[in-house]
Amino acid sequence: MATLEFGAAIAKVLHAGLTIFLNGNLGAGKTTLARGILHGLGYEDIVKSPTYNLVEIYKFSRLYFYHFDFYRFNDPIEWEEAGFREYFNANSICLVEWPEKAGKLLPTADLQFSICIAEPGRSIKIQTGTEAGNRCLVQWRNSEHL
Repeated sequence: MATLEFGAAIAKVLHAGLTIFLNGNLGAGKTTLARGILHGLGYEDIVKSPTYNLVEIYKFSRLYFYHFDFYRFNDPIEWEEAGFREYFNANSICLVEWPEKAGKLLPTADLQFSICIAEPGRSIKIQTGTEAGNRCLVQWRNSEHL
């Protein structure tokens, strides 16, 4: 539940043009965090894991939200061959599970969440890679959610 709530809280500071990486072992809660973010943005339906489709697409007004899962990639070139480069643009938020599977071909993450199982729940480490990510983190920290 806390992972969903955290996702909903962080969603309030997200905006178009961001690239977000989710790191963690299988079962750590990456898709749960993505579900919380999407619900925080107002998506009310079921959020499916994109493991088999590689990407699930959500549309909010003029914002596209792309939820990627590259777990099944065996070689980073598969990202390039899939034609995903155009999805990473100023009109979208791209959230990527298993970004390391795409190697260095992905853009720099604005925000990166590393999720670890820490009994009795989860711990989430937040890192920023760009000024846009820094601004989001500052805005979130200054909100009522911290």
